[in-house]
Amino acid sequence: MDAKPVETQRPLQVRCYNGLAIEPWLGHLAALRIAVFRDWPYLYDGDEDYEAEYLHTYLRSPRSVAVLAFDGDLVVGASTGLPLADESEAFTAAFANISIPPTDVFYCGESVLLPQYRGRGIGHRFFDEREAHARSYGEYGWTAFCSVDREATHPRRPAFHRGNEAFWQKRGYRPRPELRAHLPWREVGQRDEIDHTLTFWLRPLERTR
Repeated sequence: MDAKPVETQRPLQVRCYNGLAIEPWLGHLAALRIAVFRDWPYLYDGDEDYEAEYLHTYLRSPRSVAVLAFDGDLVVGASTGLPLADESEAFTAAFANISIPPTDVFYCGESVLLPQYRGRGIGHRFFDEREAHARSYGEYGWTAFCSVDREATHPRRPAFHRGNEAFWQKRGYRPRPELRAHLPWREVGQRDEIDHTLTFWLRPLERTR
């Protein structure tokens, strides 16, 4: 009997774009955010107008970065970052009363990857690329991101949900409960926007200069 051929996965290509070079990919970023964030824990009922306005923040920041994962010509994942000082007040306000100024923080935005491509190391690659980008300037002492707060007893939490907390901690990030952002969005199945609280996670970044 002939052996069956072994199916192999085509390796994903990862490419980085900065500042205005991100513009051709904004539509892909918006589509991925809407698709992935529709699931738990964000339950985000995506709004294309909001996405267009929010993502233009990255075009206005010359130090922004978008890390894209490609399966051939198809964009299947994306991760973004920019100096926290270039983010909106919703994010910078959390740092108003602590010793870490926003100018010392590089903010890692979303990491979104289609489900069928997970478990292939792309999540680590997204962090590697953004941290290397931040480190290249030699000016930032921290990298940070936000994660939405959800109650353990939330009725829409999937029964076998596994969070990313262990992964983030292995990357050296720690939650900072005193640092929180507040953002409204409409959840799937709801008519009105709901205010959500997001907690910052921070990691010291080694300076190169």
